[in-house]
Amino acid sequence: MMVRKGKKLDRRGFLKNASLCLGASIISNPRRAAAGQQSVGPVAKNSRLPREVWVASISQNRLEAGKYREMIKKMLRRMEEVIQYEPDIICLPEAFPFVNLTVGRPPLDEVAEAPIGPISGPFAEFAGKHHCYVVCPIYTKENGRYYNAAVFIDRAGKLLGEYRKIHPTIGEIKRGIAPGSLEPAVFMTDFGIVGAQICFDIEWSDGWRKLRKAGAEMVFWPSAFGGGLMVNTKAWENKYCVVSSTRKGTTKICDISGENVAWTGNFAHWVCAPVNLEKVLLHTWPYCERFNDIQAKYGRKIRIKTFHEEEWTVIESRSADVKVADVVREFELKTHEQHMQAAEAVQKKYRR
Repeated sequence: MMVRKGKKLDRRGFLKNASLCLGASIISNPRRAAAGQQSVGPVAKNSRLPREVWVASISQNRLEAGKYREMIKKMLRRMEEVIQYEPDIICLPEAFPFVNLTVGRPPLDEVAEAPIGPISGPFAEFAGKHHCYVVCPIYTKENGRYYNAAVFIDRAGKLLGEYRKIHPTIGEIKRGIAPGSLEPAVFMTDFGIVGAQICFDIEWSDGWRKLRKAGAEMVFWPSAFGGGLMVNTKAWENKYCVVSSTRKGTTKICDISGENVAWTGNFAHWVCAPVNLEKVLLHTWPYCERFNDIQAKYGRKIRIKTFHEEEWTVIESRSADVKVADVVREFELKTHEQHMQAAEAVQKKYRR
């Protein structure tokens, strides 16, 4: 039992109160965030890198309500905690309004909507008010069919689009949820191309690969569970950032290398951290022979990080006037995907 200002505070109370102050610590500097140390605080938008995206993701841990309308209000309050960091986009957990309710899950025909509707509406208002994108996972409907969906809302509070879960569970299908299209949608934002997968989708590779082929640079994964290393694996396999938002377990942001940028724990129920999209992953050999030349020309404007066991290298621009694509062309580098495609082409030729 703990005591604060003359009042007793048990562990449950401490954890609840700590979510605000410690959730705020998982921001700006990935290394410091990973260590759970206090951060230097928000970074003004005019001092950020051109493709530096501040991503916020909310966990539903320890968030309970009586009915779904109450859950909506509680989630909005939790979202308000991250606004001081001016996030570009906020992701919420899978079908979050309809779980952790004392009255049980409401029937689909009562809550499924064509967005923007009564349930997604408050989050559209939030997006417009705070000028940020919101990934709002709810149940949607069209032509008499119901879907487990992630609704993307733009900075003006308007509908950007909707991803429908490709691989619902058997239990969901029995409740009336239909599988979504095998061709997952991607959405253009002002910082890049984004997409989504939902929960059980992580057990298949098809949707993730198709998102990469469609140009996705960041994929959101609203889920009922944490996913663990599967989330990191989807990031490095597909060379894009993956952001999870979970009902339980760990909510996290993964970079293109599969490394954790920031994640939640017992004392923090949300994360907000920057991800720089101006970077590329290479097969280290033979391009490492040019790394010294690149560093000699660009100095601190380019960051080169090599993963020696995997033989990957990430080249990242740290300057507004340097584009990674230009560096790749200038020094005749190939991205990891281009390197693999070139190898397969030669293999195919000689396999005959």
